[in-house]
Amino acid sequence: MPTPSLEELPTCPVETTLMLIGNKWQVLILRDLNLNGTMRFKELQRSIGTISAKVLTSNLRAMEDTGIVRREIFAEVPPRVEYSLTELGVSLQPVLDAMRAWGEGYKKRLEVP
Repeated sequence: MPTPSLEELPTCPVETTLMLIGNKWQVLILRDLNLNGTMRFKELQRSIGTISAKVLTSNLRAMEDTGIVRREIFAEVPPRVEYSLTELGVSLQPVLDAMRAWGEGYKKRLEVP
C-alpha cells in the first residue's frame, strides 16, 4: 500500500494507526526491528517464528511503502539486504510499549485466583 494521502486516511486516528500496522505480522516486525535494530531478511524471519517468506516480504513491502521500514540493498555478491525502522517507525515505540504493558497486566490478572 503506497503512502495514503490525507484525504484517503480515516477520520479516526486509531483507525489510521490500525490501517498502517493493523496486523499481527507488522506489529511483530516492528517489535523485532525495534529490539534488534537492523536485520537481514532471514534473521527477521527466524526472530518472528512461524511467518512464511511470502508473508514477510509482502508485509515488509507494505511497511516500506508507508515509510515505516527502510530497506537497504548493498552492492555485493550475493546481494545483501537489510531492514531497519525509519524515524517514523521508531516513533511507534510508545504504541509497542503500551501493548507490552497491557499484555503483561492481562497475564497478571489471569494469575490471580
